[in-house]
Amino acid sequence: MIKVFLADDHALVLEGLRSLIESEGDMEVVGTASDGDQVLERVRALAPDVVVLDLQMPTVGGIACLQSIRAANVPAKVLILSAFYDGDTMQSALEAEADGFALKTEAPQQTLACIRQVYQGQLVFPQAAKRWLRQHRQRPSPASDLSDREAEVLNLVAQGLTNTQIAQRLQVSDNTVKFHLQNIYQKLGVSNRTEAAGIFFKLRQEGRR
Repeated sequence: MIKVFLADDHALVLEGLRSLIESEGDMEVVGTASDGDQVLERVRALAPDVVVLDLQMPTVGGIACLQSIRAANVPAKVLILSAFYDGDTMQSALEAEADGFALKTEAPQQTLACIRQVYQGQLVFPQAAKRWLRQHRQRPSPASDLSDREAEVLNLVAQGLTNTQIAQRLQVSDNTVKFHLQNIYQKLGVSNRTEAAGIFFKLRQEGRR
């Protein structure tokens, strides 16, 4: 059984998700919270496999809750559930080391699928979020558009480090490294780390001229 903890300040959403999950044969709800300041304590006590966490929580917001869970080294996977899928929201969630991002506007069965996927260790993005990213990054941006952290990741990729080694070097999760790589590939207009490293070396050579 996949043990799930639900955190949402809307009673209808909370009860709807609980009923949906408990109708499944492979998962159960072990606890709920409707306020951000309840989340960490209950997650620690109940040891769920997956925490489904709303971003808009009173007292303590969803991102702050996620950061607290990670700081406490709680091993639960965290699936962010939100009505918003803009780039800033997604990036905040991924940089706080979320394991997945699901939309409240998607079909309920999609949320169940996301829970199973993050439980299995997959990094989950909704299709609507992917469409948003494509629309806002239709043209490859120059390397100068890379953030400082993305440039740092690209430098380590060019040195031949694996995702796990990069994560250890930067003290972040593997999922965070994957997220940065996705952004790097889109900005450079490449599809893999070899092509990205090639652009890195080309730019470095041009910088020496």
